[in-house]
Order: sequence, then C-alpha cells, then structure tokens
Amino acid sequence: MSSMSTLASSVARNLRKIIKADSGPRAYQLFDIQLQRRERLSPSLCRFVFSGDDVRQMRTLAADQRVKLLFPDAQGRAPALPKNDDWQAARRQAQHPMRTYTIRGLRAEAGELDIDFVLHGDSGPASAWAERAQPGDRLQIVAPHRDAPGDPGGYEWQPPHGLRQLLLIGDETALPAIAGILESLAEQPTPPATQVFLEVPEPGDCVALRHAPGTELHWLARSELGCDHGEAMRHAAFELARLPQSSQTSTAPLQEVDIDKEILWELASPTDSTFYAWVAGESAAVMAIRKHWINERHLDRRSLTLMGYWRHGRSLE
Repeated sequence: MSSMSTLASSVARNLRKIIKADSGPRAYQLFDIQLQRRERLSPSLCRFVFSGDDVRQMRTLAADQRVKLLFPDAQGRAPALPKNDDWQAARRQAQHPMRTYTIRGLRAEAGELDIDFVLHGDSGPASAWAERAQPGDRLQIVAPHRDAPGDPGGYEWQPPHGLRQLLLIGDETALPAIAGILESLAEQPTPPATQVFLEVPEPGDCVALRHAPGTELHWLARSELGCDHGEAMRHAAFELARLPQSSQTSTAPLQEVDIDKEILWELASPTDSTFYAWVAGESAAVMAIRKHWINERHLDRRSLTLMGYWRHGRSLE
C-alpha cells in the first residue's frame, strides 16, 4: 500500500486480483459471526470474543492481520449481506458501517475469534455498538479464507530476517497489533533488541503484555501527561527513542499526503537487518513522525513502516 498510500486501495487491489482467479475460495470472504462474550481489559479497552461455524474457515498470517467488521445500519438492523463475490455492492446498497480492526486471537478449530475494541462512547457506529453489545449479537466480517491460495495480504508486520534493533510506536488503536507482535517475538530464541512506546488514554490502560526478556516497554498515558492525541507518540519518536545514525543513501523528495482525504500508509522494504521501525496510530502524529525522521534525522525510509490507522475527527472507511 505504499504507492497509493491508502489502506482501502490495497484491500481493493487484493480483492480484484483474487476475483480474477479461475477457481477456489477468494482470499477475503464475508463471514457471519456472533458475539459470545465480552471481556473488559481496562477502562478504555474491551475484548470481544466472537464465535460461529464460519470462524473455522478463517486464517491469519501475522500479528497485525487486518479485517473489516460490518455493523448494524442506522435502523439497528444487523448486517446480513449475501456471502458472495459481490458483497461490496450489497454493502453499499445496505449502507452498513464498516471499520477496520486487528485480529487479536484466532482459534479456528474452536470457532473463536478475539477482537479488541477501544471504547469511546457514541462517537462512531463501531464504538456505539461496542458500548451496548450483548452476547448473541451478530455482525459480519471480511477476513482471509483458510483455503484460498497464495498470500491474501492485509498485514504489514514483515521484519527482515535476523533483525537486530526494533522500534514499535503506537496508540491504543495499535495496541492489539503491538501486543501480538511482542508475543510473537517472545517465542523467538534470539529476539531483537526492542523498544516499545505505547500511548493510551489513562494509566489504567497500561495492561500486562507478554514480551521477550530485555524488551523496553514504555507506557505513555495522555491523562497523566496532560497531552492530546498523538503528542506522546511524537515525543517518543522525537526525544525518547534510540534511533540509528542518519542514512547515507540518497532519499527521494518526501511526498506530501493529504491525511484528511487519504490514509498515510508507507511500508518498509529493508535491505539489511540493522534497524526496523513499525509505527501506527493517529494520522497527524504518524505524519509528524514521518517528516521528522526522514527530513530531519535522515533515516533510511526503507526501514520504516508508517501507518495512519485513523484520523482524529474523520472516518475514511
């Protein structure tokens, strides 16, 4: 999603590619899911455990695997779109809100799927649903099909082999992905030296995360620091993180991205295993980090994955 700089464009490309296939399941398909239970993780975070026979047909390929959730429409009707190749057209006609989430856990053999939500009142259709959802409520999800050939994409955690130094920065919307990344690193016999900076709403959101020994995990609570969305992320990137020496390679002019119309989405293409940064969160914060690291610190862009997961005050779905 680097060339078009939008998450939506990448998903569309993946879908078009799969639709051209002659046979076999499509990479991304529409599935029915039902809320089994909700688990409050912290003041701002809640885990929703979904179940259903369709979950057994899903798969995930990385800790930051993205999926699309379809929510009830303005009349409160649960989504019931036909599960065929033209679900997008059906969704446009039915006008069900759709939002992007990260798979936090998938137990396909048990038919269970975990997705963590950030709770912030009635500020949007997803959060409003999450505030009131009860076991038995039904949604639909667009997720990778287990039997589809090839790599469906929809994830960006692709560090170089033998990585030595890793930097992770994100806000609460990136917490599920970062938590999954840390868990995967904890399974490695020789994980990289890892710095993590997580911006969350309040101290109670600093939940326990499993990680490899030696991981430097820093929680930055906005209410405690007295800062707005993204300020703690910027402070971490500008002042707190240990960064490599400036790149000596030539860097193409930094292309501006209108974050009110596009999703900032730039992916690393590392040529060595020295340093890799994965950054996700509010778009203005990620944009500021991008400019500082590339224009002022002259870091090698090929080692940076920079993703605007959301835009404050706007929806780009």
